[in-house]
Amino acid sequence: MPKFSVIPVEGGCPIKAWNSGVPFEDKALEQLKNTARLPFVFKHVAAMPDTHWGIGATVGSVVPTKGAVVPAAVGVDIGCGMLAARTGLTLDSLGDLKHIRAAIEAAVPVGRSNNGGPGDVGAWRVVPAPIEKSWTDNFKPAYEALCSDHPGMRARNTSRHLGTLGTGNHFIEICLDENQRIWVMLHSGSRGMGNRIGTYFIKLAKSLCERRHIELPDRDLAYLPQGAEEYDHYIRALHLAQRFAWENREIMCANIFEALRSSTGGAVEEFERVHCHHNYAAVEEHFGEEVLVTRKGAVRARQGDLGIIPGSMGTRSYIVRGKGSRDSFESCSHGAGRACGRNEARKRFTLEDHRKATEGVECDKSEGVLDETPAAYKSIDAVMEAQSDLVDIVHRLKQVVCVKGVSD
Repeated sequence: MPKFSVIPVEGGCPIKAWNSGVPFEDKALEQLKNTARLPFVFKHVAAMPDTHWGIGATVGSVVPTKGAVVPAAVGVDIGCGMLAARTGLTLDSLGDLKHIRAAIEAAVPVGRSNNGGPGDVGAWRVVPAPIEKSWTDNFKPAYEALCSDHPGMRARNTSRHLGTLGTGNHFIEICLDENQRIWVMLHSGSRGMGNRIGTYFIKLAKSLCERRHIELPDRDLAYLPQGAEEYDHYIRALHLAQRFAWENREIMCANIFEALRSSTGGAVEEFERVHCHHNYAAVEEHFGEEVLVTRKGAVRARQGDLGIIPGSMGTRSYIVRGKGSRDSFESCSHGAGRACGRNEARKRFTLEDHRKATEGVECDKSEGVLDETPAAYKSIDAVMEAQSDLVDIVHRLKQVVCVKGVSD
């Protein structure tokens, strides 16, 4: 049976919310209602159980549109998503987990320093030749063409960020599944390039709506109308950043596998892989019509689609198979979702709280990741129960190593 509730919106389309046992905060609900009041939203807005307030648009929202795109509904972490790969390793074969964590941190630049400038620990100081070639062959020509029309979207870090993790809720984990098999799992996006594209086009959409005297329920929901040159350029930039994010995760995964080979002294085979975006837009068919579906913190879950729903750095994560729910626009949550903001988490939780919550996990237990402590997130069990009509659970994963990057 469907598990969503229908929230009517005055002056807008309804919201279908998977919020049973995971109530939404008031300001997130107001954001959703503002989105639902946009005249070009198709049918309804779908809100996943991990929904929480976000900058510009709500995290955990699925927004189908006809005739316009809202850059803030994708956000600035364009193409952010997950990759998980099952290895042939066992926990015993890993050896010292501190050594494994150090090997991963040596293989993949993590964190941010010097405000992202020269010497930034989260970027390649010298870009490896294969990564530079990937940038040159697959991204640079299209990127340069877009930047010639929109110089303001040019980022200072492009190839230097390809194959790097970043900060915040991005992570690399070594996990055990229900059969005690080792998985590599990681979460990252399009890094500085995607951030710059998103920031630039959000600002451009606001400027365009102001010039046309378009009234909006929220200024952050400024849009680009289909048919306008700006719409076409944004869609091109969006697809480029989504491809960059995908390649970013593929490179990191390859480098992590190489680190595991070096650390364990043997071959590391791959037996299963799941890879998905959760901050992106794509043209899809729903209710018999072609629409642009924007998912900000949601995973596509068509019938049979495999996806990844992570918990926090001290709880379980899930590999899932989609059930193809029409009402969710074939979507599911992208994680547990935050229960409180980052600043509030730093005030509310102590280092001792964090150490207890991450007991048994080889990870950073310092103040630098206190805003990512497990208690800052909703219960992943409650989130999974709230969307049992959207996905089936295929694998349950529990991390033994978690790598997170911090900002100085």
